[in-house]
Amino acid sequence: MSVENPLPYILTAIGSVVVSVVALSHYGYLHEAKPEDALLLAEYTMLKTVEGEDYSVSLKPAEQVAQCIDGVMVLFDTKQPGLSGVLVDDRKRAVRCAMGSAASGQPPAPAQ
Repeated sequence: MSVENPLPYILTAIGSVVVSVVALSHYGYLHEAKPEDALLLAEYTMLKTVEGEDYSVSLKPAEQVAQCIDGVMVLFDTKQPGLSGVLVDDRKRAVRCAMGSAASGQPPAPAQ
């Protein structure tokens, strides 16, 4: 079997790829990353608590709510529904959490 003119096959292949991408994009299966997707939600600082020393915090709560999900601290923004992110340190390492350890007053055991 010899192909005398491959142009129709090439155009069909290119057209099917374009139609597939447009259809997937239209139905929301393709996500185009935007620079604002990777922006910081907010800056955080840890206040070290030392026994016998006073510290003060604002009475007004932050605009984010934290929840422990699968051992990772996830922040949800209360002003922009649907905006959430993982709490990370300055080296982009996820902050771990342990359910129930805060009630005991003892820090969680370090991960092995």
